[in-house]
Amino acid sequence: MHDPDLVRRFKNESKAISLLNHPNIVKVYDVSVSDHLQYIVMEYVDGMTLREYLNERGGKLTSRETVHFISQILKALDHAHRNGVVHRDIKPENVIVRGREAVLIDFDASRIFKSETNHDTQILGTTGYAAPEQYGITQTDERADIYSLGVLLNIMLTGKHPSRELASGRLGRIVQKCTMMNPGKRYKSVLYLMEAL
Repeated sequence: MHDPDLVRRFKNESKAISLLNHPNIVKVYDVSVSDHLQYIVMEYVDGMTLREYLNERGGKLTSRETVHFISQILKALDHAHRNGVVHRDIKPENVIVRGREAVLIDFDASRIFKSETNHDTQILGTTGYAAPEQYGITQTDERADIYSLGVLLNIMLTGKHPSRELASGRLGRIVQKCTMMNPGKRYKSVLYLMEAL
C-alpha cells in the first residue's frame, strides 16, 4: 500500500472502525499504518460463520431463530451507523455465530459516510448482497446495509437469494422492502427495520 491516498483512507477508516465498541461487533485492539506496514489487531471470535451454521442446519433456519440473529446484527449496525460507518459487505461469511450470539466481522469494505460526497470512491461488496448503489450509481449510506440485510434475511429463511425464492408472509414483505432497487423505498434506518421485525 504505497499510494499515499490509499494509506490515508485505510488509516482514517480503520481508526473509525476501531472506535466501534459493541458486543455484536468484532473488537479492534490496535491499528497501525505506515508506508511499509499496515495491520489491524482484532479479537478472535470463537464460533462458526453464519454460512457454516446454515449448512449444519440444512441451509435455512426457523423464523424465530432468524429474527433472533438478525436482531443482533441490526443492533450492531445501528451502533456502526450512529458512528458514521457503513459496513457494505453483510453476508453469511461476515457474521460469526458464537453460541446464541451473532458477531459482525470483516469491515474491509466499510466506509465513512460523507454527506458532501455524491459517489463512493471505490466499488466494493459481494455480488448478490451488494446494493445497486454500490456499483457507482450514487453514494452508499446505511440503506446499502439494509439491502444486504434483506438478502441475508431471505437466505436464512429459504436458503436462496430473494430473486430466486422470496420468503413467505410478513418476513417476505420485509425482505421486499429491504431490497428495493431505489434506496428511498427501503427502510430509512435499521431502527425502522427493527420495529418491523
